[in-house]
Amino acid sequence: MTVADLWNLLPLLFLAGGALLALGLGALFPGRTPTWIAVAALLGAALWSLQDPVHAVSPQLGLVATPLARLFTVSFCLLGGAMLPIAAVYNEARGIRGEEYPATVLFAVFGMVTLASAGNLLVLFLGLEAMTFAFYILVAMDLAREGSAEAGLKYLLPGALSAAFLAFGIALFYVAAGSLDLAAVFGTGISPLLLAGWGMFLAGIAFKLSLVPAHLWTPDVYQGAPTPTVALLSGGSKGATILLLLMVLPLAADLSPLATPLRVLALLSMVVGNLAALLQTRVKRMLAYSSVGQMGYVMLALASGGAGGYRAAAYYALAYGAMGLAAFGALAALEPPGRGELLDEFRGAGRARPLASGVLCLALFALAGIPPTAGFTGKFLIFTAAIGSGDLPLAVVGILTAAVSAYYYLRVVAVLFMHEPQEADFPHTSVAVGGVLVAVSACILFLGLFPSPLLALFRSVFP
Repeated sequence: MTVADLWNLLPLLFLAGGALLALGLGALFPGRTPTWIAVAALLGAALWSLQDPVHAVSPQLGLVATPLARLFTVSFCLLGGAMLPIAAVYNEARGIRGEEYPATVLFAVFGMVTLASAGNLLVLFLGLEAMTFAFYILVAMDLAREGSAEAGLKYLLPGALSAAFLAFGIALFYVAAGSLDLAAVFGTGISPLLLAGWGMFLAGIAFKLSLVPAHLWTPDVYQGAPTPTVALLSGGSKGATILLLLMVLPLAADLSPLATPLRVLALLSMVVGNLAALLQTRVKRMLAYSSVGQMGYVMLALASGGAGGYRAAAYYALAYGAMGLAAFGALAALEPPGRGELLDEFRGAGRARPLASGVLCLALFALAGIPPTAGFTGKFLIFTAAIGSGDLPLAVVGILTAAVSAYYYLRVVAVLFMHEPQEADFPHTSVAVGGVLVAVSACILFLGLFPSPLLALFRSVFP
């Protein structure tokens, strides 16, 4: 192993070493010690990834350190590091104790970073499934709650099926191209074997992104999992899967056979996700169905193809991570133990806890695409790319469903601020949690007001 290889491997070593250290020292020093070890490991990996690598490619390890990989590595590490202080407070109030939680979060981020740094299909698959395996555990971590175990099972069973589809698709890619290298596999011409591989591959991806018709697990898992876990699952897992598509689609020599499947997935997800969210009376289920619609917008960008569509999808992947963390982080801060499922249980929370409620409102405005948030900029980029590629009917459907989504997002805002507080005693927002929520809110506004630096980077990646 060369120095350049070690340089590219160090973010993964930070995360793996931090997870083992959290497990070991957590047994000796219980409490929040494992959480802060995990936060330190995540920040260390993020800071290291900001440096220019000695060499961008480590073929012996199957890793790359391209600007896109490093950007998403920093994003995933910061997302995990911001979620952990929220989870520490949330878990203590509900009796979820032990060093397993922060260590498993590190393993989940390890999988995300491995995927982001993948240079071949084997490493890409291992990273994706390492991340997913960690989420199987995190979703079912609340052992005292029946819904958590049920959510874990409902995530595990379709997840195993998704992994099988992905593995079979990758096997077909290998047979068709005779290589696992991304450029070699997807740069070849279309063949029947390669098309079959794409079909299996997209079927597995549809589960990871909660695309219709592979979305039915999403509301139950979002409802039953601990809320901070959902914050990482919604932003990190989906962001990593979008990145996976951004790594393979631009390499494809001919995308015309994939145009119709991608457009159908986008159309069904935008329509079904947003219409189903209208009917929900539980906040997390509503956000779960809305995430189906949000991923439909991303698929619209990817179906548009071209540099504009890929840049829009990459921007929205990062923006959605911040929006998801803000929404579910604020919900975690507001939820009274044993309650907080029904929308009516949050009546008057804006008057009782204005900081957390204000952050939740900002996240909902961003998800609805209201300026000057990152959500508005992202949707503007997506619809512009779709119209520019000739997908005007799909762009119109996307705009109409985005307008529909404003109703159920704003309904939550009305419940928070236009009613007197109920008897429920909303938890106090700690300094650490409040600081994280303020920082994520600033990120949402900054990305919305000043997208140029990020878009300039994406122009260099997708010229």
